[in-house]
Amino acid sequence: MVIVFVLIAAAVLAVLVLGHWYVWRRLVRDTTRGPGPARRAGTAVFVAGPLLMVGALVAERSGAPFWLQRTLAWPGFLWMALALYLLVAVVAGEVVRPLAARLLARRARTAETPVREPETVPAAPRPAAAEPDVPDVPDVPDVPEDQAGPEPAGRAPREADAPSRRLFVSRVVGGAAAAAAVATVGQGTYGVLRGPRVKRVTVPLARLPRAAHGFRIAVVSDIHLGPVLGRGFAQRVVDTVNATQPDLIAVVGDLVDGSVKDLGPAAAPLARLSARHGAYFVTGNHEYFSGAEQWVAEVRTLGLHPLENARTELPYFDLAGVNDLQGESEGRGPDFAKALGDRDPARACVLLAHQPVQIHESVRHGVDLQLSGHTHGGQLWPGNLIAAAANPTVAGLERYGDTQLYVSRGAGAWGPPTRVDAPSDVTVIELAATRA
Repeated sequence: MVIVFVLIAAAVLAVLVLGHWYVWRRLVRDTTRGPGPARRAGTAVFVAGPLLMVGALVAERSGAPFWLQRTLAWPGFLWMALALYLLVAVVAGEVVRPLAARLLARRARTAETPVREPETVPAAPRPAAAEPDVPDVPDVPDVPEDQAGPEPAGRAPREADAPSRRLFVSRVVGGAAAAAAVATVGQGTYGVLRGPRVKRVTVPLARLPRAAHGFRIAVVSDIHLGPVLGRGFAQRVVDTVNATQPDLIAVVGDLVDGSVKDLGPAAAPLARLSARHGAYFVTGNHEYFSGAEQWVAEVRTLGLHPLENARTELPYFDLAGVNDLQGESEGRGPDFAKALGDRDPARACVLLAHQPVQIHESVRHGVDLQLSGHTHGGQLWPGNLIAAAANPTVAGLERYGDTQLYVSRGAGAWGPPTRVDAPSDVTVIELAATRA
């Protein structure tokens, strides 16, 4: 097992080094005229960036002092996103580079082609006049080209005197790639920091009574309070949820990335969550990296109701919750039998489970609707392709037999506070009765 971990770590490190070297080569080495201040500055950025990124990851995972986590998190995690899109943009630029070089070469050849003077009919010869005596002038020796004076006016410049087309193309393509990457990360970061947007989805349930038609559940997942997203962000999420005036609030895991000691004040605004039937909470995988037992106790003091492999009977349907799969590492994994084993099968059942892959157990236990998060919708394109390979549903509503699964993209972000092609959301699920 240790050997496998070492091999994976070595492969990841190799990809990290080679990727940064390739982007440095295109954006720094190929755009500068040899060693100088510009190249040294660019090289310093490409050395400091990955070091800060690794430092931020290690500090968070090792439980380093919170001030150090906050110091490293912003530059380190933003570099993670920027490096990804610099790589994507530079690779895309490889398609443009040869086309731009050919275009410039063609223009240069056109400019250097001599213009032929129109042919004229020679005039009739005149009688020769007497030529005055002119003294002999000695021949002037040829002057070497490198000692010659300026070119006569109107003569096309030699290739060696013109700016390097390769350098020009590298600067144009590299500048465009850098601008595109910075703009993408900037827009994606702004989208996270402004807070999630509300998404509304209607879900019909066959066993839901008519009296519960229109019941609204606000689904919140993956807030990820930590060294980047703090108390202010938590307040924006709470304000967004409360503005929907839900009947019930479901917080489906990955609330935090850190200990209660460090993040308790950041989570305090959750005490203001308001719904007629209360707010409920289940653990996500990140709670088990952050002290799940302590966080379950903390959210209880904030007025949320933890569902640890448990069920509560609401007036119109059963609401159940199971622990995250990561809890198995502590002997506290999901237990569907405990949460659902003795319930009345005639009643509709809504289950809170952090990871979409738990849908198969939900189907076996006759759950009507599973509410999940975990995927972030991929968070950073093309991360959605990776998320799709590991999860049955990346985002949205899908049906598995008689069970429906809804996956939220989440309210916050892990690592870079950035989302690209995966906007954050708070989803209001409106239950619809299909009984006559």
